[in-house]
Amino acid sequence: MGAPKALVRDADGTSWLLRSVTALREGGCDRVTVVLGAAADEAGSLLAGQDVEVVVAERWAEGMGASLRAGLSAVAASDDLALLLTLVDLPDVGPRVVRRLVGLPVTATTLARAAYDGTPGHPVVIGREHWAGVAAEAHGDQGARAYLSRHTVDLVECGDLATGRDVDAPTDVR
Repeated sequence: MGAPKALVRDADGTSWLLRSVTALREGGCDRVTVVLGAAADEAGSLLAGQDVEVVVAERWAEGMGASLRAGLSAVAASDDLALLLTLVDLPDVGPRVVRRLVGLPVTATTLARAAYDGTPGHPVVIGREHWAGVAAEAHGDQGARAYLSRHTVDLVECGDLATGRDVDAPTDVR
């Protein structure tokens, strides 16, 4: 993207980072933990006044696995049964998608993820009993994909609400 994705803004000036936090809040997340990596200080300043916990993935340059491990470590002491994991580069995944996933009945063994016309995407709901396994496999640019591929994951169709497409390059922005 030419810059850390947390610093990218839409053509109208909307910060991807704040858009994502807003989607989580309006979608029903009681607590929001934001993991920052590259340009963490600058990205963190965008969160001034937001009721979020900020975690800095000190080893962010290793890839998304380091960010995922940092986030999982930050919530480990909570009494939450599950967490909802999302990414900042999903421009049309808003509160309605989040609400659909947050509204699921969850247990510590839950694994569920949004699907868009049958294709798995984000957000992902990860029950507490899976956190250690996900963290153990999160290395380099591997997040939870390999772990999820070996477990039963409930797909929650959200294609009626969004496309779920992620933006990895400036040419992906429409």
